[in-house]
Amino acid sequence: MATHASCVPSSFFPSSCYASIRGGRRSTAAAAAAAATLPPNPTSHLCFGSSTSLRPKNSSSATTQRHDSSASAAASAVKSEDSKPIELTYLEGNSWLWDVEGLNILVDPILVGNLDFGLPWLFEGAKKVLGNFRMVGRQLDDLPSLDCLLITQSLDDHCHVKTLTPLSKKMPDLPVIATPNAEAILRPLFSNVTYLEPGQKSVLEGKNGTNIQICATKGPILGPPWQRPENGYIIKFGQSNLTLYHEPHCVYDKSFVENYQADILITPVIKQLLPLFTLVSGQEDAVQLAKLLKAKYIVPMNNGDLNAKGILSRILYSEGTIESFKELLSKELPDAQVLEPKPGIPLEISVSTIS
Repeated sequence: MATHASCVPSSFFPSSCYASIRGGRRSTAAAAAAAATLPPNPTSHLCFGSSTSLRPKNSSSATTQRHDSSASAAASAVKSEDSKPIELTYLEGNSWLWDVEGLNILVDPILVGNLDFGLPWLFEGAKKVLGNFRMVGRQLDDLPSLDCLLITQSLDDHCHVKTLTPLSKKMPDLPVIATPNAEAILRPLFSNVTYLEPGQKSVLEGKNGTNIQICATKGPILGPPWQRPENGYIIKFGQSNLTLYHEPHCVYDKSFVENYQADILITPVIKQLLPLFTLVSGQEDAVQLAKLLKAKYIVPMNNGDLNAKGILSRILYSEGTIESFKELLSKELPDAQVLEPKPGIPLEISVSTIS
């Protein structure tokens, strides 16, 4: 049954005026079974067994760990013995798998085939690292048990029909939180959908008693000015009282966002541009977003880093790098830390180092 939230409270996550949905928790046996199906090469398939866990700044009790590639330069949090760390697994493009307080949240998944908006001659993008992960047959079981599907936007790069169709057949009752713009796509597929307008809130209730509170924020307008904006989300974790903000185009309403705070910010930092048009923002806009939210950790997503072909791919170009973003950020928010995720490998952030 689809649910449309109808209240827009002024305070952050009050006890009333919520649409409530229930999710499940992955069992230890299920997690072990999922891990057992994974091949040894994490560069071509999802890896839920190993993780990247880095040391925060000014932490004398943390032990130094060695890492290769760009992630070795990032400062993050060591795993806490007292509480399970947050795990953020980047699935390339706009896709994520978050493990937060025992709940598994799948975000904007593109896991079956390539991204082509139904017009492969115009644009077709394939993942560079996880390109062999096809969520069909046995490989659908590579995903852990899911508690929620989170959809930010209604277009194919976020609401991917080729992925959502087989996912809905396997998990028809999976709780979904989405922008109302995606209702025409989601209604035939899922039976438990909550649609949130910007400013509306919902509670995801886990079987383990954990509550995660989700507030929709204003994202980009993909059409005429009078069209409803797409969504970003601010998520408040019930046990730790920490917050995470995610919007996949780095488009935000300053007057709305400045009323909130987020410990963790997931955002693009590299701009994706067409002539005379910005598809995805980043760089200085991402820095200003981090300042508005007073973010402690910034997790960059490079959603334009695909093997692309088609007419649009010839005129689509990027601006800025993660390194140039770090330089800009250091001048405006010097205490914030940038944590670079590796596709398919969970990035751990210890709750104890944030609180």
